[in-house]
Amino acid sequence: MTVNNRAMGMWLNESCTDGFILLGIFSHSTADLAHFSVVMVVFSVALCGNVLLLTLISIDARLHTPMYFFLSQLSLMDLMLVCTSVPKMAASFLSGRKTISFVGCGMQAGLLVSLVGSEGLLLGLMAYDRYVAISHPLHYSTRMSQRVCLQIAGSSWAFGMLDGLIQMVVAMSFPYCGSRFVDHFFCEVPALLKLACADTSLFETLLFACCVFMLLLPFSIIVASYVRILGAVLHMHSAQAGKRALATCSSHMTAVSLFYGAAMFIYLRPRRYRTPSHDKVVSIFYTVLSPMLNPLIYSLRNRDVMGALKKGLDCCKSSSQQ
Repeated sequence: MTVNNRAMGMWLNESCTDGFILLGIFSHSTADLAHFSVVMVVFSVALCGNVLLLTLISIDARLHTPMYFFLSQLSLMDLMLVCTSVPKMAASFLSGRKTISFVGCGMQAGLLVSLVGSEGLLLGLMAYDRYVAISHPLHYSTRMSQRVCLQIAGSSWAFGMLDGLIQMVVAMSFPYCGSRFVDHFFCEVPALLKLACADTSLFETLLFACCVFMLLLPFSIIVASYVRILGAVLHMHSAQAGKRALATCSSHMTAVSLFYGAAMFIYLRPRRYRTPSHDKVVSIFYTVLSPMLNPLIYSLRNRDVMGALKKGLDCCKSSSQQ
């Protein structure tokens, strides 16, 4: 028993001191240099777009409603998501130093799981908000009170963070005594488990079940909410009112399609169908592309947001002319 404990201690110490090497997604070929440039442009747009949307929602009183409160939380999650994965990837590519510490890798993996889980839950609960707004407009202010909105946002953050913490602690408790090469551009739990010097089959089964729950539960809420919304629209006497109701949902449905399409492809496939090359490319969609598109989708299709932006620009022009 003492020998086993000593060996385990050596494994853990070796893991903690050596860390990991992220293989990344780009080589230094001409084509990959172009791809890297595109990703950095997308990252910059995502950064600016989400900061701008958060600023507009906080300073414009017309946007102080439940829908925009949830949208501000979504923007905050997207902002944190791109900042967790892309800067490290860019620094590794530009400097050639692909190492990441054991603690840094665990924190990155935990944060990514937390943010992806939180965003999935929030998108599901945002569908319920649209259902109440369209099907029960007279009771909207009471059903979606400030207290309820805080509970919805808080529960999304809490469940996501709990999921990320559990996965991080369990994954980083395995001994890593062999290869240090993580075939990804960020520390992802499934990619790390391939390097563990222990049987991870039970944890991988539980991990798959957890992913099914964290993705399918909010997705079922989305489906149920939109079935009810569609029923309410079909019973509306005015065709124009029905079109307006569906228009308010179109942005959310687009965001849901982008996020859940990529997340389900990554996490709900059986292990035998997973390949590192596919995982890395699809991960770009929900860690970089979706955070960039969300503020564009919600702003370009939204008169209130565009009005707040125009008002802000007018104020800047007026102050500059004085």
